[in-house]
Amino acid sequence: MTNLLERPKLAKPTEAPRRKEQPVARLTLPTLLALTAIVTVAPFAAMVLVAFAPASGRTFPDALNPARMTWDNFASVLSSSDIPRWTVNSLIYSLVSVFFILLFAAMAGYAFAKKRFPGRELMFWAFLATLMVPFQATLIPSYILVSKLDWVDGYWGLIVPTLANSQAVFLMRQFIGQLPDELFEAAEIDGAPEWRIFTTIVLPLVRPALATLGIFVFLWHWNDFLWPLVIGQSGDMLTLTVGLATLQTEAVPINQVMAGATITVLPSLLVFGLLQRYLTDSIAMTGLKA
Repeated sequence: MTNLLERPKLAKPTEAPRRKEQPVARLTLPTLLALTAIVTVAPFAAMVLVAFAPASGRTFPDALNPARMTWDNFASVLSSSDIPRWTVNSLIYSLVSVFFILLFAAMAGYAFAKKRFPGRELMFWAFLATLMVPFQATLIPSYILVSKLDWVDGYWGLIVPTLANSQAVFLMRQFIGQLPDELFEAAEIDGAPEWRIFTTIVLPLVRPALATLGIFVFLWHWNDFLWPLVIGQSGDMLTLTVGLATLQTEAVPINQVMAGATITVLPSLLVFGLLQRYLTDSIAMTGLKA
């Protein structure tokens, strides 16, 4: 007689058949990143190899041979009377623009994020709507205005029209908006003026965002081509990007052109290396709300 209290034995679950691994599944994320890095770095590596190649190997199969390298191309480029002048123009254009864009963007972002005044939202969104207008559409009106001010072929005409950066204002407004209001209320209770609040509270707290924005603004201006091409009428006001483009029309060897292009990349790498820590801090703070 069977025991009614005895639990019935459960059948062992059958193991599901293992799926065969597909070859596509083996292509992991690190592999994709490595392939992307190779594709990205390959043109830069070719540029450097051609820059170091001797003048006899001007064709790409010969120039890509790393066994034959020389510094003659860099010596010829640096000894040219135009390259140092173009470098100075690019540095002035980039560094001055970075300083004023960061200053104006931080001030405007603080006003739009923490201040209450009539028409604030309408003004902000109207200013942000300029992002949808391509630069080519405003190129001719901007040039006419600069020409009326007699700023053509000068630093004023090169720098001033680029200072109103709506994207920079938007980024600073979003970052400053995450700061706690209690800090500003306590400063106002203590009687601190607005300029002191901005310099002692806002600027130190948004330093990672300023560094990140400074990297992008510097790269935008350092690699800018169209506006410096329109404003620079004489050889003394050309930037490196425009000046190197003119070398190709003067039958300059490709090795020297690539040497000049390699020199133009060095300031960008230097700026990124110096501000990389702030860039990672800004990414880490993204999404954190006080």
